Amino acid sequence: MKVVLFCGGLGTRLREHSETIPKPLATIGPRPIIWYLMRYYAHFGHKEFVLCLGYRGEMIKEFFQNDGECPADWTLHFVETGQETTIADRLRAVEPYLRGEECFLANYSDGLTDLPLPRYLDAFRAGEAVAGFVAVRNPHSFHIVSVDEAGRVTALTRAQDADVWINAGFFIFRPAIFDYLQTGDELVEQPFSRLIDAGLLYSYKYRGFWVALDTYKDKVNLDRRHDRGDTPWVVWKE
Repeated sequence: MKVVLFCGGLGTRLREHSETIPKPLATIGPRPIIWYLMRYYAHFGHKEFVLCLGYRGEMIKEFFQNDGECPADWTLHFVETGQETTIADRLRAVEPYLRGEECFLANYSDGLTDLPLPRYLDAFRAGEAVAGFVAVRNPHSFHIVSVDEAGRVTALTRAQDADVWINAGFFIFRPAIFDYLQTGDELVEQPFSRLIDAGLLYSYKYRGFWVALDTYKDKVNLDRRHDRGDTPWVVWKE
């Protein structure tokens, strides 16, 4: 299956790390996060990538074309989709590259996992959903507060212990997704709401490893894990 990667955002919460590189090129150890993500997909046989470029997209293109980091059996399509474009509009922009596909994959370019991808894809194909995404437990360390009408706190629950699941990306779509996209939509808001109303949105709950490189703190933590060899996202070395 083809893999669409959304890599055109500004990555403003990672500016503490660098104001000159796009977020997908933020490194973990020696390589950028987008390389690890693509290597993950390639491990499961999905080696044709459609990169939706925006902010500093030329740097992403240069990395793969000039730095020798693109394996010979990968096929890459670089598509300029604009800096201020919504995720849904980026997806609409690359629709011509996806014609004829029974299903295709898509993802943000800042998340890593050890998710057994074939198991997830089989579960999606077994149903009739038009779109699917992976849901993970809330990874944050804050506490969820329960308060009664008088303002008395009735419970404090660690976010990791609450039954709260978040969208982790790792999307799979059938071509019918384009029937649910309209100009200016945000993917997980208007289109997914339409799919929910139609009963055609699927989520795969995963309790294993998942992380997003969203802030400089995230980068520091991932670099430390890399340095000590604690890299569960490197599934191709199992």
